Amino acid sequence: MKRLVPSAEMTLGPFFPREFAQGANDLTVNDGKKATGEVIQITGRVVQGDGKPLDNAVIEIWQANAAGRYDDPVFLGWGRAATDSNGVYTFRTIKPGAVAGRAPHVNLLILFSGLMRQLQTVMFFSGAADPVLGAVSPESQKKLIAAR
Repeated sequence: MKRLVPSAEMTLGPFFPREFAQGANDLTVNDGKKATGEVIQITGRVVQGDGKPLDNAVIEIWQANAAGRYDDPVFLGWGRAATDSNGVYTFRTIKPGAVAGRAPHVNLLILFSGLMRQLQTVMFFSGAADPVLGAVSPESQKKLIAAR
């Protein structure tokens, strides 16, 4: 009988385009229609373990609309941005509503050439309990809650 041998993982890449489709980081407008809800800006910085910024990392977000639903024909709830030379990315979006049983939150995915795996995290908005947020230490919770 032939034995299957697992193959090695591959890194992501070799590169990402410098620019994505125009407006990929603006979730507030879709096909000329404006999404309903409070417009917010999400800005962050991606750095390496030594603090050096990651230029051209890809950040994807997905989230519910202002009513806590994913089935909105105007608000797609997905966006993509690349970091600049300082590791900074920006999204313009709608403040998400609470999904049943969850606090309002935005899911983030980080991709970079040379990474073996995608990095994922969640950004929570204060004001509601969440089972995922409750599963981490209080010190880690502070790092996961959005601040103005």
